[in-house]
This record gives sequence, structure tokens and C-alpha cells, in this order.
Amino acid sequence: MQFTKYTGLGNDFVLLDGETARSVQDPCAAAQKICDRHFGVGADGLVLLLPSQQADMRMQIINSDGSEAEMCGNATRCVALHLYRRGLVRKKQISLETLAGIIRTDIVDEQAGTVRVDMGVPRLTRGEIPMTGISGDRAVNVPLRACGTEFCGTAVSMGNPHFVVFVENAEKAPIEMWGPALETHEAFPRKTNVEFVQTLNDRTVRMRVWERGAGITKACGTGACATTVACVLNQKTTDKITVKLDGGDLLIEWPNGKNIFMTGPAAEVFTGDYKGEL
Repeated sequence: MQFTKYTGLGNDFVLLDGETARSVQDPCAAAQKICDRHFGVGADGLVLLLPSQQADMRMQIINSDGSEAEMCGNATRCVALHLYRRGLVRKKQISLETLAGIIRTDIVDEQAGTVRVDMGVPRLTRGEIPMTGISGDRAVNVPLRACGTEFCGTAVSMGNPHFVVFVENAEKAPIEMWGPALETHEAFPRKTNVEFVQTLNDRTVRMRVWERGAGITKACGTGACATTVACVLNQKTTDKITVKLDGGDLLIEWPNGKNIFMTGPAAEVFTGDYKGEL
């Protein structure tokens, strides 16, 4: 099985395209085997590139634990670069069908691997996220109790759920303990991604992430977008900021409180032939 390994700031993915992608019978089981870092290729997720009647391509994203994700910001940059470089889509403005809707990408610098993504309009009500409580209400700076600690966070959906918690020191936050407790909190019926964010100044934040279905990762594009929204809603930053992740920086813009834009790098790591049984 031919595959290509990509990374977006250390958030890594195995991409399958063409007949290979179409031939996968059980994507969730395949992801668990292929993404295993000891017995497989090793990745945070498996991405299948499939035909679409609505966009240039459909991307099916499976987390390393076998759960399906609605969207993944870092994966969109990797996919756009892959499609263009392989000649599968012969233009730099590429649309991708996801479970969260149509995502539009623009390859700003093909040589450097820089891609700008229109991530759409953030969803802010509890019903859209989803989060328990009154469906039409927003969850801005709301308390949740986990691990014997009360966290105040802001819930945002970028097509997938996020809970953004502001901390004094992101480096010292015990996210390996807090992350899974908040991910599986009863307030989130579909679980949630969790961002731990330290405000450095009004244009820069430090973010670490616990991803739903993947655990601690080097970067999360949708999480960086959700963080920017939470920063603006809590009056901590401007609407154009640099989000500093474990794997590097993303530029996030939320002009006029409508569509949010993410700009950052993607890189091909290697290609290979997976010999394991699926």
C-alpha cells in the first residue's frame, strides 16, 4: 500500500490517494494500525483522499485511535500541497470536502510549503459545539470542574469542538492529566479538543493542545483558530495573532468576526509502501 507521510508543524499524517484510498475497507481499523508509532508508519492521523461531487477532493480524517474527525486544520495544508505537487489538482486554490463543510485552501508559496486556509465561520453556541446547556447560549469563560480543579474556559467549534483554557504558564500546565479529563467531560457529548493558552502580548499567544482522539500533539490548526476566537471574545488579543505551538508558529486572522484564516507550513516527510495487514 503506497502512502505519503506529511507534517504540519509536527502534527503528522499518513496520506492515501487514488485507488489506494478507495480500496480501504475499514478506515478506522486501518488508522489504528498504520498510525501506530511502534508497529506501523507512525502518525497522529490517517487521511484518505477521495472523489467529491462538491469540491476538488474529499478528505476523510481518522485519528490515531480510530475515531473519525470532522476537520483538521494542519491536515488541510498537507493535503492541498500534496494534491498540487502530485498534479492531482492543477491549481493553487483547492477546495476540500470535509464533515465540517467545504474548506478552501490557497498555496501561497509552493516551494516553502506555505498554505493559507479559509477555515470558515466559528460556531459559538452550545448547540453547535456541541456542549450541554441552553442550545442558543455561548460558553465564554465558563467554569468546569475536573481533576479536583475548576477550569474557566471558552467553547468554540471549528467544525470540531474545542475548549480553550487560559493558563499562567503553558509550559508547566500538566496537560497529560488535565487534557483527557476535560476531553471526556460530561459537558461535551462528542468529547472535545482542549487548548491550554498563555497570553504573551496582544498579538502573540503560546498554546499547547490535547487533541481528541490523538492526545498531546505538536500542533493543532483548528485549535489555533479556536484559541484566536477565544482570545478575541475574552478581550485578550487583537483579531490577528501568532499562535506559538510546540511544533512552530501559525498566523491566525479573524477579521470582522466572520471567516477565520490560518496560514502556516506543510512538508512532505517521506513516501513508502506499507506491508502490514489491514
